[in-house]
Amino acid sequence: MLLDGKIEEAVSLIGSVFAENAANACVTCSFQTECMVLVDLVIAHRPNIPVLFLETGYHFPETYAYRDRMTERLRLNLVNLASKQTVEQQESQFGILYQDAPDRCCGMRKVEPLFRGLDGYGVWFTALRREQSPSRANLQPVDHFRLPTGKQLLKVSPLAAWTNADVWAYLKRRDIPVLPLYHQGYTSIGCAPCTSLPSDPENMRSGRWAGKKLECGIHIASE
Repeated sequence: MLLDGKIEEAVSLIGSVFAENAANACVTCSFQTECMVLVDLVIAHRPNIPVLFLETGYHFPETYAYRDRMTERLRLNLVNLASKQTVEQQESQFGILYQDAPDRCCGMRKVEPLFRGLDGYGVWFTALRREQSPSRANLQPVDHFRLPTGKQLLKVSPLAAWTNADVWAYLKRRDIPVLPLYHQGYTSIGCAPCTSLPSDPENMRSGRWAGKKLECGIHIASE
């Protein structure tokens, strides 16, 4: 399907979700390329939708600067979600977890803050795409997601079928600048200590966590 068709499908899905679910909705955004596409599409329907950003304390300086620039440019209703401990408190108590126990670090600085933040919403828009990794190959545009509290959210991924080329073409068409780290060769950008240039040019997420894992844990539903 051509890009115009994918845009039309995404817009239609977003519109129908808002029409059928008057409950509180939010969109998560790491300010990567696909996130900017999603935010641009969603705020066209609901300009004041809360845009949730995981403030881990470990992001690249470029990420923070870009977040602030795009928040101002798009007038985003930005909500920063942070861990209950500062980086300094966590490292003092547990050491450098991103080196010794990256799953635990992600759990404390990403998973717990996000799930706590999501508890106040009924609809969760994400920028996940099937092409991103094998763990996302069966991603559905609309699914249900249960939080550890037992609350169930409607999880909506309008870009599920989009390719990386689609994402970049949309951003070019809309004249939306990208996080400068992409121009340095990064293809998937998270916390600075756990992000490197891709080791496999065919796998956009191969630069995350030194290849030790594919997901931080926030997209794994509670059993």
